[in-house]
Amino acid sequence: MTSQATTLDLKQWIRDVPDYPRPGVLFRDLTPLMADPLPMRYVTDRFVEHLTEVGAEAVAAIDARGFIFAAPAAVQAGLPFIPLRKSGKLPPAVIGADYDLEYGTARLEARRDALSPGTRVVILDDLLATGGTAAAAVHLLRELGANVVSCAFVVELTFLRGRLPLAGIDLFSLVEY
Repeated sequence: MTSQATTLDLKQWIRDVPDYPRPGVLFRDLTPLMADPLPMRYVTDRFVEHLTEVGAEAVAAIDARGFIFAAPAAVQAGLPFIPLRKSGKLPPAVIGADYDLEYGTARLEARRDALSPGTRVVILDDLLATGGTAAAAVHLLRELGANVVSCAFVVELTFLRGRLPLAGIDLFSLVEY
């Protein structure tokens, strides 16, 4: 790994989109970061380092953007990848967890045989906002018997206080706004 990769400022690849998806919201667009191998390698390397530090035995990711970051990190770390999908996207038998959205509810599902009880899992996702989706992922994995040792994010929107629903869990973020 080069010294440049250890000091990369990811914010230069994160585009601010005002008033999207509705007026008053400042959207943090990660697609420029995803389009460039340099920051993607940096993110992957940092996540792999974190997985090693916390002794992860598996990597789980939240549908869909979490997959973009978690799958390469899982492969590089030599760990199993567990997709947490939106309802109806996995073949049976699945287990699910419902969570609240601003205008309704949603559901995450995982295969019942996704992991062995006690497996040390890290959840990786692109962004931590209010923490509702990540908290549902933690609940779902714990229902499967996993030991969720950390949640890791590319971006954390600290002003939305997403750490509160994840109290007691190690949190790791590469970029904070």
